[in-house]
Amino acid sequence: MASAIIHPSAQVHPEARFAEDVEVGPFCIIGPRVKIGPGTKIHNNVVLTGTTELGENNHVYPFCVFGSGPQDLTYKGEEVFVRVGNNNMFREYVTINCGTMKGDRSTIVGSNNMIMAYCHIAHDCVLEDGIIMANGVQLGGHTRVEKEANFGGLAAVHHFSTIGERSFVGGLTRVVHDVPPYMTVEGHPSRVKCVNTVGLKRKGLTKEAIEALKEAYKLIYRSGFTKAQAMDILEKRRPQYPEVLKLIQFLRNVEKGRQGRAREAMRRGTMAPPPQPQPHA
Repeated sequence: MASAIIHPSAQVHPEARFAEDVEVGPFCIIGPRVKIGPGTKIHNNVVLTGTTELGENNHVYPFCVFGSGPQDLTYKGEEVFVRVGNNNMFREYVTINCGTMKGDRSTIVGSNNMIMAYCHIAHDCVLEDGIIMANGVQLGGHTRVEKEANFGGLAAVHHFSTIGERSFVGGLTRVVHDVPPYMTVEGHPSRVKCVNTVGLKRKGLTKEAIEALKEAYKLIYRSGFTKAQAMDILEKRRPQYPEVLKLIQFLRNVEKGRQGRAREAMRRGTMAPPPQPQPHA
């Protein structure tokens, strides 16, 4: 910590752990159980408290607060965690709450994510990698966001929801059910509108895979078959595309949950939580 660049006005606890090239700007408050990895820059007026770990090359902009206690009435001051990976950008006023004993005790943010101003990441959320959250997105507790999902501004997500891989949640959308991977959802409440074609092209998905997802979408959401019937038909089709199989498995997991959310089964204790990404500072 001795060679970290810390502004004289910052209040940094002597037990906090820093890599040598960490920068801490004016008027920041850094608690004793905070650990920050190399290349990370903490801009002015940031609060890092609780047991909070940040990995490498993160940029934390003014007025962010990470590691404060969960907004959960059952929290009794237990040691719980915020764990953040590498190469993330957190714009102004982002808040990340610690986990709870009802979850995995940790709120986890992976790597290469862009979290824009005024976003809230509640207790026990798990964010994978490559996610973009536009301004003002609000994630309820125990939400899981799979890799490379995108959000428009001011979207709000019900607790225990899952946002599928490479999906797109439109701005001002109220998400109360799980968002299937590769799909676009919009509305109040949200509804599946189409395949996220633009996003999938940007991520390099092949034309054949995108067409297969479009056919799956039509069969599941527009054909008149029940979802179970549509998925049975899709599983028998050849050639098989891994993206379609992932979509089918995701929807089957939703059916095992409750109220359109697979992770509700965890709340009832009937399903083990999926493996967690483990970013390290």
